[in-house]
Amino acid sequence: MQQVLLNLIGWTNDLLWSKLLIVLLIGFGLYFTVRSKFVQFGMLKEMFVVLKESNNKSKGGVSPFQAFCISMAARVGTGNITGIAIAIGLGGPGAVFWMWVTAIIGSASSFIENTLAQVYKVKDKNGFRGGPAYYMALGLNKRWMGTLFAVLITLSFGFVFNAVQSNTITVAFENSFGVNRLVLGCIMAIVFAGIIFGGVKRVAKISEYMVVFMALLYIGIALFIVLINISKMPEVLSIIVNHAFGFEQFAGGSLGAVIMQGVKRGLFSNEAGMGSAPNAAAAATTSHPVKQGLMQAFGVLTDTLVICSSTAFIILLSGAYKQPGLDGIVLTQMALSEHIGSWASGTLAVMVFLFAFSTLIGNYYYGETNIEFLKSRKSVLILYRFCVLGMVIFGAVAKVRLVWDLADLFMGLMVVVNLIAILLLSKVAFAALLDYKRQKRAGKDPVFSRDNFQGMGQIECWDQQAADER
Repeated sequence: MQQVLLNLIGWTNDLLWSKLLIVLLIGFGLYFTVRSKFVQFGMLKEMFVVLKESNNKSKGGVSPFQAFCISMAARVGTGNITGIAIAIGLGGPGAVFWMWVTAIIGSASSFIENTLAQVYKVKDKNGFRGGPAYYMALGLNKRWMGTLFAVLITLSFGFVFNAVQSNTITVAFENSFGVNRLVLGCIMAIVFAGIIFGGVKRVAKISEYMVVFMALLYIGIALFIVLINISKMPEVLSIIVNHAFGFEQFAGGSLGAVIMQGVKRGLFSNEAGMGSAPNAAAAATTSHPVKQGLMQAFGVLTDTLVICSSTAFIILLSGAYKQPGLDGIVLTQMALSEHIGSWASGTLAVMVFLFAFSTLIGNYYYGETNIEFLKSRKSVLILYRFCVLGMVIFGAVAKVRLVWDLADLFMGLMVVVNLIAILLLSKVAFAALLDYKRQKRAGKDPVFSRDNFQGMGQIECWDQQAADER
C-alpha cells in the first residue's frame, strides 16, 4: 500500500515539477521582474534601508523586523541544509545554478505577494493577519479560492512541512549520536507545545532571536571553509556552471532533472511565490505595504544566494557528493566532517536542530493564520495545535522519501493557486510601488492610504486616519 502511495505521489510530482511549475515560476517571475522595473536590482539599496529601520516596537502588534524573522524562521531550515544536499545528490552540481536563478527571478514574485498581503491585511485582537487566503477573498472577491489555499497551506506547513523538519532533526541526531528518534520527537513536541500555546507574540519573539543567531553561525562556518579552500573556488564555480548547461547532462537526458531539482529545492528553501511568507508579512505594523514587500524580497535573496550557497560550497568543496548512497543531511554531515573533522557531524546535528526548530515555529504560524481564516474559533485552533504536535512526532519516525514527496506535492499545489492570484492582483502591487517611489522622490517617509486605491477590492486597514496615527 505504501509503495502504491509513493508511486502515485511521485507521478503527480513529476507532472507538476517537470512541466507546469517550472514554466509558471520562471514565466511569472520574469513578468513581475519586468513590470516592476527589476525591483530586486533597482531597489536593492532601499531593501537595506527598510530592514535597518524596521525594528521599531509596535503597539500591541508585531514589528516589521519580527514579521521578517517569522518568515525567515520558516525559510531558514532543513531546505538550506538537507534540501540542497538532495538537489546536488539527484541533480548534480548544476542544480545549484538553477537554484540561484529561481531566487533572483523569484524575489520579484515575493515582492508582489508580500506587498499584497500588507494591502489586504485585516485587524484582529492580536494585531494584524493576512496572506494569500485574505487577498484572494478581499482583493479578488473569491472566498472559495482563499479557502482552497488556506486548506493547502495548513496541510503543507502546519502538518507535512513540520514533519519534514522533525524528520531531518531525528535523522541527524540518530546518525551522529545514536539517539532514539521517537524519544527525541516526543521531547521536541513537548518543548514546541510551550511555544505555540503562548500565542503569536511569543512566536515572533523567539523567531527574532533564533533566526539571527543560527544564520550568522552557519554562514560563519561556511565562510571559514570557503576561505581555507579559496584556491578551489574557481573550479567549484566552473563545475556548477558547466553542469547547469553542460553537453554531458544534455546528451544524457538529465538536463531536465538538473533544472527541476534546482527549481524545486530552491523554492522549498526560499518559498518565493509559494504564498507562505505573506502570512508573516501581513502581521507587521508598517506605514506602507511596499516596505514589507522589499524586506521579504531581500529575504529570498539572502536565503538562497547566501545560506543555501553556503551548504552548496561546503558539499562541493569536499569529495562527499561523489560517493554513492549519500544524500540529504548525511551528505552534508560527511562533507563538513571532511573539512573540519569528525566532530563536525555532531555540531551540524545541533545546528540542524536550531534551523529546523525555528522553522517549526514559522510553519506553525502560517497554519494558525489560515485556521483563523477558515474558522475563527478557539476550539478549532486548539485542535490544530495538537495535530501539529502529532505531526512532529510522526515525522520523527517516518521514512524520509515519503515525507519529502508529500512536501513537494502540497508545495506545488500551493504555488499554482497563489501564482494565479498574484498575477490577477499584480496591478495593485505595481500601483503601490509607484506610490512608494513617488513619495520617496518627494523626500517623504512613504505612507499608504486606501483613498488612493479605489476599486481595488476590500482594503480594510489603510484609511487616512490610521495612516496618520502611524
